[in-house]
Amino acid sequence: MRFSIVFDNYKANEKLESFWGFSCMINDNFLFDTGSNGRALIRNMVKMGFDIEKLEYLFISHPHWDHIGGIDSVVDVNRNLILYLPDSLSSLYIRDLKRLSKEVKVINEYPRKLFDNFYSTGVMHPIGEHSLVIDEGEFGIVVVGCSHPGITNIVKRAKEILNKPILYAIGGFHLMRSSEEEIIEIVKEMKNLGVEYVTPTHCTGDLAIEMFKEAYRENYIPGGVGRIIEF
Repeated sequence: MRFSIVFDNYKANEKLESFWGFSCMINDNFLFDTGSNGRALIRNMVKMGFDIEKLEYLFISHPHWDHIGGIDSVVDVNRNLILYLPDSLSSLYIRDLKRLSKEVKVINEYPRKLFDNFYSTGVMHPIGEHSLVIDEGEFGIVVVGCSHPGITNIVKRAKEILNKPILYAIGGFHLMRSSEEEIIEIVKEMKNLGVEYVTPTHCTGDLAIEMFKEAYRENYIPGGVGRIIEF
């Protein structure tokens, strides 16, 4: 499984553009979120060698601007996509996207299998966000947008869905406004839940990123636009 961060407010590659938001390519055909700026997203993807016309799936985690800003740019290039959208997204926007894509699947509160080894946690609150769960055989992987429902709550839900350990979590952990004491407890709980590798980026916040880096040591994998992670 390969994760390529194509949009992030941190940089791993100085040749790419960085703005507030998050988007990640999974292998070569699955795009998770679209960042805040579609034109920059497309430019980054092209520079990283991705062919937007070969995309098959687009997963949107929640309706905030820094995750949906590039949808129009992506579907403008590729109208043959299957979209997985949370029911918290505007019903009018969902209606329009149905006319601009191959198929739209609206995810509600119930966890569900998307296809093959890909699952949705189901929409969790607050905000109305769902996360991607990948079954890798002996373990699972979680890809999160902003973790508004709480990164530990998301991991717990993912464990329940797969009935196996979640080895790796990547994305925004939404701890930028959390205190040091709160972050300590979350890091501890993540370890207790069995998460062995982490890539906290986007809205995780500098303090939390440093604390995860210190706690996970060699099992901390940096994020940033341009980062490619083989798992």
